[in-house]
Amino acid sequence: MELKDIKSVYFIGAGGIGMSAIARYFLGKGLVVAGYDKTATPLTRQLEKEGMSIHYEENIDLIPDGCKDKTSCLVVYTPAIPAEHKELCFFQENNFEIEKRAQVLGTLTRAHKGLCVAGTHGKTTTSTMCAHLLHQSHVDCNAFLGGISKNYGTNYILSKSDYVVIEADEFDRSFHWLRPWISVITATDPDHLDIYGTKEAYLESFRHYSSLIQPGGALIIHKNLEMKDELQEGVERYEYSLDEGDFHAENIIIENGEITFDFVSPIENVKNVRLGQPVPINIENGVAAMAMAQLAGCTADELRQAMETYSGVERRFDFKIKTDKLVFLSDYAHHPQEIFQSARSIRELYRDKKITAIFQPHLYTRTRDFYKDFASSLSLLDEVVLCDIYPAREKPIEGVTSKLIYDNLREGVEKKMIKKEEVLDFVKSKDFQVLIVLGAGDLDNYVPEIENILKKNI
Repeated sequence: MELKDIKSVYFIGAGGIGMSAIARYFLGKGLVVAGYDKTATPLTRQLEKEGMSIHYEENIDLIPDGCKDKTSCLVVYTPAIPAEHKELCFFQENNFEIEKRAQVLGTLTRAHKGLCVAGTHGKTTTSTMCAHLLHQSHVDCNAFLGGISKNYGTNYILSKSDYVVIEADEFDRSFHWLRPWISVITATDPDHLDIYGTKEAYLESFRHYSSLIQPGGALIIHKNLEMKDELQEGVERYEYSLDEGDFHAENIIIENGEITFDFVSPIENVKNVRLGQPVPINIENGVAAMAMAQLAGCTADELRQAMETYSGVERRFDFKIKTDKLVFLSDYAHHPQEIFQSARSIRELYRDKKITAIFQPHLYTRTRDFYKDFASSLSLLDEVVLCDIYPAREKPIEGVTSKLIYDNLREGVEKKMIKKEEVLDFVKSKDFQVLIVLGAGDLDNYVPEIENILKKNI
């Protein structure tokens, strides 16, 4: 179905962060937009306010009449939806046009110049940062992001620009639908082994993704990744890292809660870049974002000014309280390497303070495959509180619990296991210096209440 023929769009899994960005795109086009999600969230409620009809019961009768014409209704679903889902089965049995979220994004990369960020971790921050750089410049962009930009209060940017920034998700090989013009690859630490099976298959998936970059475009790849890229003729290849590569940082200064550095580039160096969200890991993310934005046409002055005004992404190193007495933040980190980077940044910022993490592991398979790595990363902190595993799309696996991580934490780390429902009482019972909530599950729903409890003790 051509975009011009679509009159209505129905989303199965409407509240997903990536799905909601596409829903906003079609709402902006004035189409009928509706959908299903398992539970109501602040994001789904906001989508309803913006004009989307959403219901929370798996029920064919609740599908609006405006979404029951197969000649004009596009159905979009997320791979996390089970194959036996009643509404998905209804649309399949009646021969509707059904596409994964990534297929829709792939269509948009054919209609625009796609600036795509792929990688095991860092892609949400890097893509959101790049979108901010472009949107604040004369170049501008559209953007479909994997998190809520704190600068714009949304995961979607609409403009008349020819560029579209997209977070390229490797889950279920979704990023193979994309046709990037420029792509960053941030990391290839194995993940989603329930899908890929082996590390080799995971790396092969990234190799294939690199072959999809269009001639005339570019790959900006983190230096020394294990993957082998395979570029079409006419695609430029650049490397980046914190302190080496075609793009990198020099003269890094971290003091008094501020971070500045010089951006080194084969196009034009940018002196005295000040990070608007002064977190050490964002230096490297910033190098990648600036490289992509610079290749798309941003000037040195535009890059410098926009980096200083970048406010971050909700749930990505998201500070809720930041005082001399107490620091509280939330971070979506759910892969061992993400947690390592997060823990290292926190330790660098707060060398002399006690750091406590409350962590909710995400997925039984990920915990089974990486529990030793989780324990190693979390052991950088002083105290670790583990909640039960958030299952998401999975059924329990015998013998796989948070205790696998608990038992492998290094000696000397204070540790505790609690139920999710006990988190608020735990927070009430202690004084903290630095507290971070980690994970991609639903523990983040408690963050506003935790914030309120902690503020009473400041």
